[in-house]
Amino acid sequence: MSGALARAERRAGWLFSAPALIAVALFFVLPTVASLALSLTDFDIYALADIGNLRFVGLANYAALLANPLFLTALGNTLWFAALGVPLVVVISLFAAILVNERTVAWRPVWRVAFFAPYVATLVAVAVVWKYLLNTRYGLVNYALGGLGLPPVDWLGDPRWAIPSITLFVAWKSFGFAMLIFLAALQTVPRELDEAARIDGAGWWARLRYVTLPAIAPATWLVAILTVIAMFQLFAEPYVMTEGGPAQSTVTVLYLMFEEGFQWWNLGMGAAVAVVLFGCILAAALAPALAMRLIRGRRA
Repeated sequence: MSGALARAERRAGWLFSAPALIAVALFFVLPTVASLALSLTDFDIYALADIGNLRFVGLANYAALLANPLFLTALGNTLWFAALGVPLVVVISLFAAILVNERTVAWRPVWRVAFFAPYVATLVAVAVVWKYLLNTRYGLVNYALGGLGLPPVDWLGDPRWAIPSITLFVAWKSFGFAMLIFLAALQTVPRELDEAARIDGAGWWARLRYVTLPAIAPATWLVAILTVIAMFQLFAEPYVMTEGGPAQSTVTVLYLMFEEGFQWWNLGMGAAVAVVLFGCILAAALAPALAMRLIRGRRA
């Protein structure tokens, strides 16, 4: 009887999971396999007109991609975005979550809405607004610098400032979601620990360092991983604000994939870029887990 009940439970589980599994297969597994297969061909605009022009080229697209200086530039730009953006998003979202989690802060619901509002705002619209704010001649930021007696800065036209400027916009746009993750983690930390540390004479920074941060370490890892993945998928921000310039200093891997696949219609090469990007994101997502497993193995 128990065996029949277990089989019935398994069938019910597969039945309820079937819609989600079908959706994952159709919208994730199938496109991934198709992109991998497409990356091994010379599929381009001519093959769209005549499928007979399609040829299997093996790893030639990947070899050409690694020899392409623009791909190396795009990969370096993407890594630079991640190096700047991940710490910035983690720090801003953490302190925003601490602020709205404090009981002594007035109007906490208002602060939560204000901090989360940029995340739900239309990306292209706010990117255009930031583009005007950072304009060299009539932007509000340079106007404020002029009021302080400082010279204007070409925020989006200077290769030295383009990536930091876009990264700042991305952090402002996305920290609200990470704030909610930190806020949920902070609300699971027992207040007795913080109160005990306060009674023992620990200051705010000591309580944050020795009580709060260790308690929310899993949430910090989660935010960092999600932010890395988001930084590897940057496209709309540089496309709207700089169009990949100046001097290709803001071209990302996803931007290069768009150009290869939908501007030059070199779909085989574009699919190869997509596969490489998928590998980078997968490595970034798995690296922390592997590192933690190695650390635990050495301790054991």
